Amino acid sequence: MRWHKRLLVAGVTGVLALTASACAGGQVRGAGGTPKPAESSGSSQPAASSAAQANDSTFVYVPNLDVVTDWDPATSYSNEIVAMQNIYEGLTRYNSQEKKAEPRLATEWTSADDGKEWTFKLRQGVKFHSGATLDAEAAKKAIERTIEKKGGAAYIWDAVKTIDAVDASTLKFTLKYATPLDLVASSGYAAYIYDVNAVDKDGKSDAGTGPYTIDSWQKGKETELTLKAYEGYWGGWKPDQYKKVAYRVTPEITTAWQLLQKGEVNFVQRLNPQLFQQAGTTPNVQTASSPSFQNLLVLFNTASGPAKDVKIRQALQYAIDYDGLVAALKGSGQKGNGLVPQGLLGRTDDMEPKQDLAKAQALLAEAGYGPDNPELKLTMTYAQGDDDQKLLVTLLSSALKGMNVTLQAKPMTWSAQWDLGKKQGQDLFVMYWYPDYPDAYSWFVNVFKSAAKPQFNLSYLKDSAIDAEIDALPQLTATDQLKADQAYKDLQKKIIQDQAAVAVPYVQTYQRALTSDVEGYVDNPAYPNVVFFYDLKKRAS
Repeated sequence: MRWHKRLLVAGVTGVLALTASACAGGQVRGAGGTPKPAESSGSSQPAASSAAQANDSTFVYVPNLDVVTDWDPATSYSNEIVAMQNIYEGLTRYNSQEKKAEPRLATEWTSADDGKEWTFKLRQGVKFHSGATLDAEAAKKAIERTIEKKGGAAYIWDAVKTIDAVDASTLKFTLKYATPLDLVASSGYAAYIYDVNAVDKDGKSDAGTGPYTIDSWQKGKETELTLKAYEGYWGGWKPDQYKKVAYRVTPEITTAWQLLQKGEVNFVQRLNPQLFQQAGTTPNVQTASSPSFQNLLVLFNTASGPAKDVKIRQALQYAIDYDGLVAALKGSGQKGNGLVPQGLLGRTDDMEPKQDLAKAQALLAEAGYGPDNPELKLTMTYAQGDDDQKLLVTLLSSALKGMNVTLQAKPMTWSAQWDLGKKQGQDLFVMYWYPDYPDAYSWFVNVFKSAAKPQFNLSYLKDSAIDAEIDALPQLTATDQLKADQAYKDLQKKIIQDQAAVAVPYVQTYQRALTSDVEGYVDNPAYPNVVFFYDLKKRAS
């Protein structure tokens, strides 16, 4: 469950805390896509009017939870993505409108040997915040250090056999198996290029190439983190761009909304449906709504306890009131349809779940439970403070009660829930998931591949045939997307229908609110909850 994964995710009125050092789950991206970065001779900055005035104001972002849990760009895997995507850059960035990777620190790239060899040409004239120059050797060292640290989302580089700095501007990857490395390089985690020599023994570093650098960090303070413009940024600066950014931690959504109305803050990452509707008619406020890649997973314990029986798991799938839940979300979520959200390879349109209490009761009876049989007690954990998940629990508890099933549901902090889950301590585990890079592979390799010690495989599914199909996905994606698309669809049927390891109630819709003087904001679902401040400007009054 991440804000994701690693992360913390905001519910309609609360937050779901997912602080992990390596995850992609749930936790925890309104209008179009991200502007295409400029080639080496240009800039990706937003256009400014000829009469642009200097923008001396600070852009204030309001998160619900603490921002930074890990400063190391190699192992970071949590909420700090909202800051680090503005401090660091990767070789590529995902364009959610065009559904492909686009240039960032690499201006162009080619693949050969059926997707097992990739060559990236680096942008010239780029400086790290440390003052060092970006070249192929520096990029090679950064990626190799990330791989060696084996933390966070470092698994994204698992296909890499060797990295060669062919010359100062050419980086060549030789892979063990074919992989879409241009997408991998656009990952929200573990794809940062940084000055290895500027990272201290604790992993702290402000040696990225991004448009912003760290101004101050005060852990536990309301204004936890402030950023300032890196004047040496390769893209250059124009007067009306924001050169100062502050993250003001505000746990209560009603307080955040009041601050936005007063103009004391500029961006609230999530409002509940009532406040979002109100924001749409509030002077000096604008709203943005867009689909995300973040879905809610209800994972069933396939290894122990009552849910070890597949009939119990199937009954639970049928007992969920998917339509009622989505209706209550009032636009902040759309019904799930398989594991893969809209916009990613492998999306299926024929697995929309439906509540069927008669089937649920029949399956329970086959398993020896139900109104005329012994009471079935099931334990369930979910995110403390997340009203969306609480609603799911309420609806499911009510449906099961009529079938002589008691759901003992417990709200927990993410760390406590995750610790229990790694010990197989519950029958149902609820969390969000979203991909590390814009590819469906993240759900399968992290959540459903066999694991000797559970990390995010919290259904504890162990199926060697499914494992083999998961392992084949990266190469298929790189070499034959039609086959990869079908492989993803086949796997979803095996995991959801045959194994009944999970239910997917909904995909979250991001609902943001901003002050009306902000121009250029777009939501990119590949980078959950990230505001790319460099692409914004302040509207002239």
